[in-house]
Amino acid sequence: MIEQVLQGSRLMVLMAVTASAIAAVLMYLSSLSVLWFLLVDLLQGLPQTADVGKALAVKLLKMLDMLLIAITFQAISASLYRLFVAPTTIENSALLQVLKIKSFHDLKITLLQVSVVILVIVFLEQAVEHGAVVETLYLGAGMALMIGAIVFAWKHLD
Repeated sequence: MIEQVLQGSRLMVLMAVTASAIAAVLMYLSSLSVLWFLLVDLLQGLPQTADVGKALAVKLLKMLDMLLIAITFQAISASLYRLFVAPTTIENSALLQVLKIKSFHDLKITLLQVSVVILVIVFLEQAVEHGAVVETLYLGAGMALMIGAIVFAWKHLD
């Protein structure tokens, strides 16, 4: 009886699958909107100074950050669905095959790796936008601690 209840409750995972899929779509649409307005600004006039060029670089980095978050939501949605709702082999799922997600553990490792990339992009945004100021040093030190903790967890999750 308990096993039947647990088998039926896996459909509750559909809430997480649906929420993360909707979040992915919204993030993709937001990224497209940002890209559209960046292109419109660029067509109105190419950057004339290094500061304007740096501002454009920061905007592009932020858009890249948004796209990585969208991809993360998509990976979470597909992985949760394939792992818990409609279990399948990795060979039958193109996304899981590319990301090498065979288990919930593999999903956690992938999310940790994406988190490190997003942190690096955020640091680059800060460095380009504000330059070599003490706040950039503090941000870099804090992120280095977080990345160190992530790498530690990543190595010890195996």
